[in-house]
Amino acid sequence: MASSSLICETGPWKDLRAHVEDIKKTHLRELLSDTERCKSMMVEFDGVFLDYSRQCVNLDTLNKLHNLAEASHLKEKINLMFNGERINSTENRSVLHIALRAPRDSIINNDGKNVVPDVWQVLDKIQDFSESVRSGAWIGATGKVLKDVIAIGIGGSFLGPLFVHTALQTDPEAADFAQGRQLRFLANVDPIDVARNIAGLNPETTLVVVVSKTFTTAETMLNARTLREWITASLGPQAVAKHMVAISTNLTLVEKFGIDPNNAFAFWDWVGGRYSVCSAVGVLPLSLQYGFSVVEKYTSSIDQHFYSAPFAKNLPVLLGLLSVWNVSFLGFPARAILPYSQALEKFAPHIQQVSMESNGKGVSINGVPLPYETGEIDFGEPGTNGQHSFYQLIHQGRVIPCDFIGVVKSHIPVYLEGEMVSNHDELMSNFFAQPDALAYGKTAGQLLKEDVPRPLIPHKTFSGNRPSFSLLLPSLNAYNIGQ
Repeated sequence: MASSSLICETGPWKDLRAHVEDIKKTHLRELLSDTERCKSMMVEFDGVFLDYSRQCVNLDTLNKLHNLAEASHLKEKINLMFNGERINSTENRSVLHIALRAPRDSIINNDGKNVVPDVWQVLDKIQDFSESVRSGAWIGATGKVLKDVIAIGIGGSFLGPLFVHTALQTDPEAADFAQGRQLRFLANVDPIDVARNIAGLNPETTLVVVVSKTFTTAETMLNARTLREWITASLGPQAVAKHMVAISTNLTLVEKFGIDPNNAFAFWDWVGGRYSVCSAVGVLPLSLQYGFSVVEKYTSSIDQHFYSAPFAKNLPVLLGLLSVWNVSFLGFPARAILPYSQALEKFAPHIQQVSMESNGKGVSINGVPLPYETGEIDFGEPGTNGQHSFYQLIHQGRVIPCDFIGVVKSHIPVYLEGEMVSNHDELMSNFFAQPDALAYGKTAGQLLKEDVPRPLIPHKTFSGNRPSFSLLLPSLNAYNIGQ
């Protein structure tokens, strides 16, 4: 029988509830004046640097959050996930997207079987196939090289791969491998999306990748039939076998559709769609565009860090605990994801699904209605674009915690003669200034000293005390994008 016990009934949860009023009495200006506190709230792993000193927390808050993690058995749950236990209890499945990124010699069991060899069998097949297409060994029905790819999928079969594709486009190594090739993603059942995807493409040089685990997803299969008609109208029905491949587990329907089952790439029910970018769902189309050698670098040592690092230094755990603090205790309903890199422009939509579909629940894991708010409303835009859009509200309206993401070294540096700073330095000046402005604000007294007319002072006052993270990456190569 399912337990009715809820985390909000535990001592650590009630302790944090009582702690809220103490924190509300302390402005971030005061918290940031404590040098030792700030130093202790900077954590680095593998070149990724997290500064959470601008969160509305003190060391006591962190201790209480770690107690909450202990009460929720977080470490045990992490171990259960990595051990292949069926922690997805509503679907009776393991949750093993970590296995998709595991080294070839790893052992990760599901129902007593090591799944890592199965993963690498598919990866090896992807490498062989993508290299044969890219080299021209695999050609289309009329003998032409297939240089354009349309990947058909929706949800996790679209958002994750699109994010990575967009991020890799300006990586010099990836861009070099992608020369002369195009990758497009068709998701929406709206015929406008179809028209935009096939615009300017020739069926003779186009390969279509259909992504559907069951090969029954309504929107995906309608779009697949639409592009099958586009191909057959130009090249004849026999061309489907050369111009369409599948990522699916339903080989019967794949063959019935007209695709050779040998050209179907497997994935597994222990990978939720929103986590599938490292499966064939993402790796196949991205390898066709950039080459397997580039995409293979999209591995993640952060998995092992999450598994083994103590919570006080564990980046994913810290981000998670502080998210719970902001949403369920301080009552902030939203989070702004603000990458100061145009290459990460599709990151916020990807995280919207990963976070909001995962945490969009009104009941506990045991089906008990929750008496508190869960999940965050995620939204965001790159860098200075957002500053000229919605930052007004973030600074002076509602309190919305912000995740600032910056990159130390630009892929495409620009140094203009006569300019005081480079374009990237200008961007990063904004990256560093915004979290401080949100935290410190600007008082009426400061504005008076700046000779601001008194009638305008209420309109120019910033209250500050608005929390944010700063996450800094060394660069945006394939490996760091994976992190």
